[in-house]
Amino acid sequence: MSCSTHFAGHTIVHRLDPRPRIVATLVFAILVALSRHYPALCAGLAVGALLALLARLPAPPLAKRLLRVNGFMLVLLLLLPVTSPGDPMFTILHLPFSREGVHMATVITLKANAIVLAFTALLGTVELAALGHAFHHLRVPGKLVHLFLFTLRYLDVLHHAYLGLLRAMKARAFRPRMNLHTYRSYGSLMAMLLVRSLERAERVMDAMKCRGFKGRFLTYRHFAFHRRDAVFCLVSTLVLILFVCIEWIPGGGLP
Repeated sequence: MSCSTHFAGHTIVHRLDPRPRIVATLVFAILVALSRHYPALCAGLAVGALLALLARLPAPPLAKRLLRVNGFMLVLLLLLPVTSPGDPMFTILHLPFSREGVHMATVITLKANAIVLAFTALLGTVELAALGHAFHHLRVPGKLVHLFLFTLRYLDVLHHAYLGLLRAMKARAFRPRMNLHTYRSYGSLMAMLLVRSLERAERVMDAMKCRGFKGRFLTYRHFAFHRRDAVFCLVSTLVLILFVCIEWIPGGGLP
């Protein structure tokens, strides 16, 4: 099991320059997050699905990721219509579901799925080192780039350390229950994980200093802007402009 977010492949999406992909993804996410009308949100969801198809993302990992997102969205779909004031749309078990609450939950669900699909297709297909290099070219502060790279890299390491500690607990006949012993055991597990993470951080820093690290990652592979990247910039700009135009059409959704 791995926490890695990279989907390898050789599609046209994988061959694009990561820099315009980052910019297009962030602008797309901002526009989708600010949208309120169904036509624009459905268009954003369609764009995300199309990008996922072009990137040929493997179905099981993508479905698993969407299932996690929509599991939380299901909670919103059940709670927001009941807790939000407004005109009753229907009643279940004497609980009125407001029209405004249903609308709000549906909008949030469409936004979340569209953004997750776009991020997975455009940024999930970039290697972590290349992604950090692209952030550096986009003038993101170096400390933030280093923090980003180390966080993504060592989340996977800590995840494996957690699984190892959990297996050791189960080998000693640990069974989680609702009692004080279980709480103490999980507290000890978190403490050991923290101690191991600190020890790993010290070893990694010492190893980097031994290799002459001076606050900057060096790379032999540099980005080159090709014709396909120019076409992607043009197409993504037109799609984003069309998306804004659809959002501004009056009567696209409930106020």
